[in-house]
Amino acid sequence: MIATTAGWEIIKWWVVKDNDEYKKWLESSIPIRFLFIWMVCTWTATNAALRKNIAVSDSRFQQQTDASVLLKEAELFKLRQQLQPHFLYNSLNSINALIMISPSKAQEMIGKLSDFLRSSVQRESETVLSVNEEIQYIQSYLAIESVRFGDRLVVTFEKNFDENAVLPPFLVQPILENAIKFGLYGKTGAVAISISIVSDNNMLVITVSNPYAADQQPPKGTGFGLEGIRRRLYLMYARTDLLTTTSIDGQFNTTLKIPQRHVQGNTDR
Repeated sequence: MIATTAGWEIIKWWVVKDNDEYKKWLESSIPIRFLFIWMVCTWTATNAALRKNIAVSDSRFQQQTDASVLLKEAELFKLRQQLQPHFLYNSLNSINALIMISPSKAQEMIGKLSDFLRSSVQRESETVLSVNEEIQYIQSYLAIESVRFGDRLVVTFEKNFDENAVLPPFLVQPILENAIKFGLYGKTGAVAISISIVSDNNMLVITVSNPYAADQQPPKGTGFGLEGIRRRLYLMYARTDLLTTTSIDGQFNTTLKIPQRHVQGNTDR
């Protein structure tokens, strides 16, 4: 109303002056001009309100997204931290047993364990590693286990993967530890464990196979190993089909699949 009245007074003073017919036309068009100005003001106010609501919604969504990301990273960190103590406890128990019967082997195992843990600390900040780096890490782990089990542990590798293939750290070692635990329990002879690492289209497929006898298995522990890996894979890739286990003809197979979305011509981290 103020805008319509002000517009009428300005036009009347500036343009109309003594033109009575134009004055009449202006007076008769006041409702139309009022409606037009009302629509413009309404549109402006609505647009401003919508923009403000969108900004508030974006801010809240960003806060929720940030909180979700932080929660996800915290859970991933917790899962990664829980994997190492399990292996460390076993190694310390083995060292404790070796001290009495073979001090030299206990000393050797302490040295290898120290190198392995140092390597683990260096990998903490990495989100993905090349497959070759992961194989070096696995071989460091196997060097420790070879002190514990000697010639009883025979591990073979099948390698047929893309040189640019990557995978998150701390996924394969718990699977291999599980295979050694269940493969050697209750057996006195040599036990062969195979590790297959192959590239299949946009997927890195890692399969760990170990002998399995349902009637000769160690007591169940916390079951954290494979379940922890499955949870990590879900948090990273939002998929539940990346870790599978099968038991065929006395062989227990654990298959890990890693989508290669990080590979774009070279290794991106």
